[in-house]
Amino acid sequence: MPLHLTKIAYGAQSYAELESWYRGGRAPYLTTKYRPTKWEQCIGGSLYWIHQHSIVARSEILGFSQTDSGRWLIELKPELVRVQPRPKRAHQGWRYLKGEPPRDLAEGEDIGDALPGKLAAKLEKLGLV
Repeated sequence: MPLHLTKIAYGAQSYAELESWYRGGRAPYLTTKYRPTKWEQCIGGSLYWIHQHSIVARSEILGFSQTDSGRWLIELKPELVRVQPRPKRAHQGWRYLKGEPPRDLAEGEDIGDALPGKLAAKLEKLGLV
């Protein structure tokens, strides 16, 4: 079973802006200083994007390669798949996703009246959702 990573969609002011990173059939250029120690297990897994304290979408991880500057490029499939939103705290860099990944939304499925990430996290902490 492949491992999955999470990453903040830093700089995206909206989900539409995150989608724009994938326009034209290309994935965003995503580098990191350190390659994950379990990088081989991440290939075939997904990078889950966090926006406004919620996991909102994913892209399949195709591989890792080192750039000329010594940083590591996370090669992503140029397709953004919307997932069922799940509250997730902000963090720096990437992290391994713990537990079951959020399910993909079906074609045409709407997320409905999803709660904002911060509110959903507080309600979950109280055991109300």
